Amino acid sequence: MEKIYADMESNMKKALEHFQKELTGIRTGRATTSVLDGVKVLYYGTPTPINQVASVAIIEAKTLDIKPWDRAVVKDIEKALMEANLGLGIVNTGDSIKVKFPDLNEETRKDMVKKVKKMAEEGKVELRNVRRETNDKVKDKEKKKEISQDDLKNAEGRIQKVTDKYIADIDNIVKEKEKELMTI
Repeated sequence: MEKIYADMESNMKKALEHFQKELTGIRTGRATTSVLDGVKVLYYGTPTPINQVASVAIIEAKTLDIKPWDRAVVKDIEKALMEANLGLGIVNTGDSIKVKFPDLNEETRKDMVKKVKKMAEEGKVELRNVRRETNDKVKDKEKKKEISQDDLKNAEGRIQKVTDKYIADIDNIVKEKEKELMTI
């Protein structure tokens, strides 16, 4: 049973981490390097994350500076950023790229909050899927008479408590992100 619980905990932790990673792609009004995490540059024919071909630094509250180690890749970085369609201002200075984060208007902020809530719901669905799979494993053990009905009820209660904890974690993360997005 402990292996089942450990697997469930591990899978739920992965689902939560995936949700948090997805959230880093949602930009607020401030510059953050994590917005570029999903952007890949064609570097000698291979899609490569920007942070592996350049240094990325926050130089002002709303500006990133991307300095490639190989100046020949500046145009490729610019192209990848344009294709990513992140809604950011991109300026090629010749030897680096400046990425400007525009101010978000009220409507954009509300749209982003909706997007965050949708992502949160997807994360919760993933957690519920893990719960269902774990419950199925426990019920299977009970059918095979490996555990008693009391053990089954206790296991289901424990599984639900862990699920509730992770769902609460997602809710708290959403509240923080919503607060961050709505702060001007």
